Amino acid sequence: MNMRAAVCGDHTLAMPIKPATLDDPRVDEVLVRIVATGICHTDIKIATTPGLSPRPIVLGHEGAGVVEKVGAGVRKLAPGDHVVLTFDSCGRCPTCAMGKPSYCHEVAAVCFSGKRLDGSTTIRCEDASTHGNFFGQSSFATHALANERNAIKVRKDAPLELLGPLGCGLQTGAGAVLNSLGLRAGQSIAVFGVGAVGLAAVMAARVAGASRIFAVDVVEERLALAKELGATTAINGAKTDALKEILAATKTGVDFALDTTANDKAIEQAVDCVGPLGACGLIANKNPAQAAQVKILGSMLRGRTIRGIVQGDSVPDIFIPRLVDFFMDGRFPFDKLVKFYPFDNIAEAMADADSGATIKPILRMG
Repeated sequence: MNMRAAVCGDHTLAMPIKPATLDDPRVDEVLVRIVATGICHTDIKIATTPGLSPRPIVLGHEGAGVVEKVGAGVRKLAPGDHVVLTFDSCGRCPTCAMGKPSYCHEVAAVCFSGKRLDGSTTIRCEDASTHGNFFGQSSFATHALANERNAIKVRKDAPLELLGPLGCGLQTGAGAVLNSLGLRAGQSIAVFGVGAVGLAAVMAARVAGASRIFAVDVVEERLALAKELGATTAINGAKTDALKEILAATKTGVDFALDTTANDKAIEQAVDCVGPLGACGLIANKNPAQAAQVKILGSMLRGRTIRGIVQGDSVPDIFIPRLVDFFMDGRFPFDKLVKFYPFDNIAEAMADADSGATIKPILRMG
């Protein structure tokens, strides 16, 4: 399969678009023509941090497109189906068997190694083997190979070019609220950091019927958008003490808190603002060695739960179509976070994602 792909060859955001070839799908794989793909901060982190994935590699893991060809063993998809590509999983480890694929034991191999589980690569560029299979897709390209597990069929009346971010960032934020924390109508939540993931959490909390939704950030424009999308209170953490304000408003604290910032102070405030028997979810980090201080006695006496969350505990075949339905019903208007860029302008889109100038860039393959 001839295609064009953005190839990451060093540890910068420079990804020149080059002609490349892609393998035919194997028995459990599908070939997808990418219509559009979101840019996630994980793409930026992998691109700029030595040692996390090999080089050269084609990144991209929020792809959406049309199935063009399926392997002989594929049953749930057929050519012409519209799909959102999400994280891959091995499908056979204990957590996959439990229906928790986001905690797959083989996550390093299936999402970050740049290879299939058997060690083979999927892409050739400039007559050399090039790593692909990033998150089981490598969607910074006009075509991608995915596994049947991580290609999610979606309804055809939904705008396909918009849907890619549901495969990672938006399902992470929304799933953290609806799946991981299990927020119910009438409960309260504080969301620290209202970028794409945090805003998805705010929208999901409104869908769930939260009574109070606190949005904490240091960028006024994002706080204003959070209010538009459902936050009942917006707090600029650079101008006021967010913890004091939340506790003053709630007396005993919120039922749930979610940190999307990986900022030590924000993490500590997120934990401390949780009331009795509540829970705080952590879904971001700066580096593997990052540590934040937690007041043990206060958390113990309040029976708080502090838990890590990956991909919003999503079972993608169920949750992504559910988010599409929410969007089509006008209940999850994530189009307000998006700015589109032509594929050839990937450098600009990556820079805007890195600086925060755009909340959720989407590349149109055109």
